[in-house]
Amino acid sequence: MKKTFNKILAGGAILFTAAACTGDYLDINSKQSEPGDLSADGFALVSSMTNICSTVAPSDVNCTQFVDCLLGGTLGGYFSDGAPFMTSYVRNNAPNNWTAVFLKDSKIISTLYTNISMVEGYCESSGEVVPLAVANIIKVAAMDRVTDTYGPIPYSAIGFEGAVKTPYDSQEDIYNKFFEELKAARQVLLDNPTAVMSPLVDKVYAGDISKWLRFANSLQLRLALRISYANPTLAKQMAEDAINPANGGVIETNDQNATWKNYSTSTNSMRTAIMYNSHDSRPSAEIACYLNGYNDARLPKYLTESGSPESPSLNGVPFKDEDGNWLTAPDGTSLQYVGIRRGWQTFSTDWSVNFSDINLPGTTPALWMNASEVCFLRAEGAAVFGWEMGGSAESFYNKGIQLSFEDYGVGDAAAAYIADGTSVPAQFYDPTGLNPWNGTIPAVTIKWDENLTAEQKQQKIITQKWIANWKLGNESWADYRRTGYPFLIPVAYSGSAEVDINRGPQRLPYPAEEYTDNLANVQKAVADYLKGPDNWATKLWWACKPGL
Repeated sequence: MKKTFNKILAGGAILFTAAACTGDYLDINSKQSEPGDLSADGFALVSSMTNICSTVAPSDVNCTQFVDCLLGGTLGGYFSDGAPFMTSYVRNNAPNNWTAVFLKDSKIISTLYTNISMVEGYCESSGEVVPLAVANIIKVAAMDRVTDTYGPIPYSAIGFEGAVKTPYDSQEDIYNKFFEELKAARQVLLDNPTAVMSPLVDKVYAGDISKWLRFANSLQLRLALRISYANPTLAKQMAEDAINPANGGVIETNDQNATWKNYSTSTNSMRTAIMYNSHDSRPSAEIACYLNGYNDARLPKYLTESGSPESPSLNGVPFKDEDGNWLTAPDGTSLQYVGIRRGWQTFSTDWSVNFSDINLPGTTPALWMNASEVCFLRAEGAAVFGWEMGGSAESFYNKGIQLSFEDYGVGDAAAAYIADGTSVPAQFYDPTGLNPWNGTIPAVTIKWDENLTAEQKQQKIITQKWIANWKLGNESWADYRRTGYPFLIPVAYSGSAEVDINRGPQRLPYPAEEYTDNLANVQKAVADYLKGPDNWATKLWWACKPGL
């Protein structure tokens, strides 16, 4: 992988599509406005870092639709499918060209490793170390999404240009490697506190090294909670190390949120993917039920009204009466915001467009991690596992809610919400009567109660974390598989008898290409690491909560 940056440029190893920056990387602030200082190396660094960032939340619309809308969005409980041909992930019967995307699409692993090699070459030729440290932090964020989709994957042996015809690593080894890489990158940043990156290069933190430190530690905390049942000793060690102030701290305020600000002059790729055809993705029944029942002020920030200009009412579906007043469900919930049951059976596009839409302005930055999530991670660490998280579970729980409300511009409503000890999620109601469900969503309330059991506290924490992590579907799918929370309505139809309809798929099967191009390695991974057949139902290494 190690080549000088200029040799890579000369060889044309990658197409550069981003704007240029100055070549004097650490002296960028004094020269960033002087066009005469632009260099090929600086131009390439901007492109490489932009491409690396795009592997965490893809800028490619098709890739985003597959991995964040249809996979993470639906399996994480946020989205339902607005068109009948889009239900395959949640129905556990997606074709190979869908299930292969995370591992085989050139816009993820191949793009990631090719561009990391580019940054590595730049650092070798320039003597700088910070860009590669930042790139390696981003790599962990991107590859965690991949391993959490399949389990064991090629990781430590992946080569230049993302070649994956290599041996697999066990998921345990991958997580151990993640922790090593994060700590190594963190040390580089701690050793170079005055380093500066151009905002052209860094569209996440505009060159603020202290915020990259916070994101690295927060990501380590997220991964520590992920392995909390699989390796409790290491999880505790990594979590307490992550929140140690001597290591740079974690994300604590919304201005420290990790968001990729790549859409100031273009449209957020998730927004475009959602709006395909007759709105390929719609809000799920669950998100509407929780927000409605909790009288959540974030509701209009997340969903549009039923029958809004983006969700026009068709064929007289009864959301309003003749006078234009909102009708109500049997439990009294207004039909102003209504989601769709995931895995619905009605094959009619006209039917789905009557429901609420996903409220996502096109200029919205791509979310990687927010301060609210970090608070809920610390709350769970303290309440469920007894880790030293630097405060009480209750304080972090309440702060997580407050930060999320503030992030969506409704901070004044947070205090009443936090104090609400009676509201529970609304019960699902389909006004069309086409996809009914007669079950009951558990009556988990909002207000913290120190007298609850650790299990009950976990349910409360993960439920509020799930709401606050809106649109981070892959993260919420991981939480759901790890903890069993939040409660999600069983899909209307499952295309696989091997999957428990009440728990949903646990992973994606390996791409068919692996069995033709990488046969020995994939067979070894299944036999030695997967702990079950290569199908939708086999649980991942970290999904081992007792009783789940």
